[in-house]
Amino acid sequence: MDKQDILLSKKLISSYKERLENEIINRSNKLRIPQKLSQEIIDNNSEINELKIILKSLETSPSSRVEG
Repeated sequence: MDKQDILLSKKLISSYKERLENEIINRSNKLRIPQKLSQEIIDNNSEINELKIILKSLETSPSSRVEG
């Protein structure tokens, strides 16, 4: 993977993570779930947490291997 692919992947994953978070917030608001509880739902969401781990790994490991 070259640097451009990594940047695109990071952008797409970040965008997807934000959409998931926003979906949880929107549904929570419709159901009148308190903000604190909806934030806990986001914090404990396995898919969002996995995306955070992937983003962190893309920021650290590949950047040291990619040249140019």
